[in-house]
Amino acid sequence: MPQQDASSNNPAVMAYNAVLVLFDVLVFLVKAIYIVGKGVFEMAVLPPARDVSGDIVLITGAGHGMGKNLSLQYAALGTTVVCVDVNEKTNQETVTAIKSKGGKAFGYTCDVTNRQQIIETAQQIRQEVGTVTILVNNAGIMPTHPLLQQTEPEIRKTFEINVMAHFWLLQSYLPGMLEKNRGYIVAMSSVAGLCGLNNLVPYCGSKFAVRGIMEALAEELRQDARKPNIKFTTVYPYMVDTGLCKRPHMRFPNLMRLVKPEEAAAAIIDGQRRGLVDVSIPKYLLYLNTIIRVFPIKVGTLLRDFLDSGVESDL
Repeated sequence: MPQQDASSNNPAVMAYNAVLVLFDVLVFLVKAIYIVGKGVFEMAVLPPARDVSGDIVLITGAGHGMGKNLSLQYAALGTTVVCVDVNEKTNQETVTAIKSKGGKAFGYTCDVTNRQQIIETAQQIRQEVGTVTILVNNAGIMPTHPLLQQTEPEIRKTFEINVMAHFWLLQSYLPGMLEKNRGYIVAMSSVAGLCGLNNLVPYCGSKFAVRGIMEALAEELRQDARKPNIKFTTVYPYMVDTGLCKRPHMRFPNLMRLVKPEEAAAAIIDGQRRGLVDVSIPKYLLYLNTIIRVFPIKVGTLLRDFLDSGVESDL
């Protein structure tokens, strides 16, 4: 039988270990109280917005909707914008619109479901533009019908664009940020990444995945010995009026109206510039979800039924 360490039964050693644990508990409580207090303060007084005029921002899905608005608004702040989209024509229209206003923009056609294309495009961008310091993973699709009516290609494409592309883009652009010891990663989740919604099962799954990817990567880099200066912002928009959400319905349209893409883009950029970890649009939805999650699941269901907001099947 293995011999027991005599020191483990030594009263002095046991008392010393107990004091260490008690000290760790006290340190934890003091730090937790400070962090909570700071968090409450920053809810009322936001951190200052950082200057992004020296940054190179890459935005996927830049040819239309929220991606186009993000591109235009970043360019107006003096940022060099790299527009990436699978549609060459609409992407070039965004680039042209930026340049017509005196902004700096570059356009690249890339299918974000194609890992090799992403890698090759990243190499080209680094050579022709420079190191991307703000990555906005915006591209996404949203089939809206019941799960049993979703086809295999639809489900696979939803995850290829909404989830898998994040991995390939992160692997392509994160190394450059680590070299510069400076970078921002913005990922588009959704309110559908906070709660399950009817007619959006694969979409909800993909947006919950984005939330997990961002949280895990932030933790991975937090524990990195190099202590890299990389910040993460996950965005949870309500339904944005870009055409992606084809048949929305809402019981209280004044309270839960469709968000204008220019408003959503402004809130996303503001959140990134202030270094916010989570940004919901409207802002109160993130807090509402956090509060409701404290209660039994049926309370959330009750609230969902009361608000009666979602999307109809497009079939």
